[in-house]
Amino acid sequence: MSLPAIFSNLSLPLVGAPMFIVSGVELVTAQCKAGIVGTFPSANARRNSTMDDWLTRIKDDLAAHDAANPDKPAAPYGVNLIVNRANVALEDDLAACVRHKVPLVITSMGAREDVFEAVHSYGGIVLHDVINNFFAKKAVSKGADGLIAVAAGAGGHAGITSPIALIEEIRQWFDGPLALSGCISTGHAVLAAQAMGADLGYAGSLFIATAEGNAVPPYKQMIVDCDSADLVYTDYFSGVNANYLKPSIANSGLDPENLPSKDLDEGQVRVGADKPKAWRDIWGSGQGIGAIDEVEPTADAVARLVREYEAARGRLAG
Repeated sequence: MSLPAIFSNLSLPLVGAPMFIVSGVELVTAQCKAGIVGTFPSANARRNSTMDDWLTRIKDDLAAHDAANPDKPAAPYGVNLIVNRANVALEDDLAACVRHKVPLVITSMGAREDVFEAVHSYGGIVLHDVINNFFAKKAVSKGADGLIAVAAGAGGHAGITSPIALIEEIRQWFDGPLALSGCISTGHAVLAAQAMGADLGYAGSLFIATAEGNAVPPYKQMIVDCDSADLVYTDYFSGVNANYLKPSIANSGLDPENLPSKDLDEGQVRVGADKPKAWRDIWGSGQGIGAIDEVEPTADAVARLVREYEAARGRLAG
């Protein structure tokens, strides 16, 4: 499987996943400078600025880096667009991506030909999030260049299919760009993703616990302190199943082992502004956090992954 040219100068075949609230300009540029793809959800830019401002800052910072480091240019950056009809800002966000010629666009929650065509109009690449083979085929049929297989164990709105099964099913018919999301927290895991048939790893939780990640310090420390046993997979908070950290649920006054039913009367559960909200109060994570044992700069985290990746390759070669 060959990747598009925009991925040619990576220090590690890895994409930093776009995380709501957590992924900002600082994290994206740090990831790109370290040699992996940095991405952010368009919704993050709208929280305290504008898409145009964020994209200009990212482009200017990376251009300055490239000028100072001609032998080690930055990796590409990307933007995640939620493309379902409920996203009323999609048209403006997509227009900003076109104006700035964002090299990589990640689409989620719906495959739309008009979005794919807009990105292709300036030579951009589109990767689409999928949790099963059915949605993978649908996205490619509508024009997606590649796929992100969101397997069991991934952070956020993860699927339930084993990464081994999901990659195998997709590779039976698709030979284009393919990234794997699910427990990618080490260089060994990146190599394992490639061994299964993916081109790239796709990591989010690892970068929550970085100096540049826009997460509150208790969230970062919880990532360090917890492991896969400290997660619960539930649709209670957002209406879609996702992995959340149990301690954050307990801190909000709920029992993570006995969450209320969404069908209960309003008088039986907290509602409205008093109800804890996903991502703000209830913190998401993937199952790979057992490998994360400190909060560190993004550059150090990526350098560690590169060492682990090369060590794993050496063991296999030996």
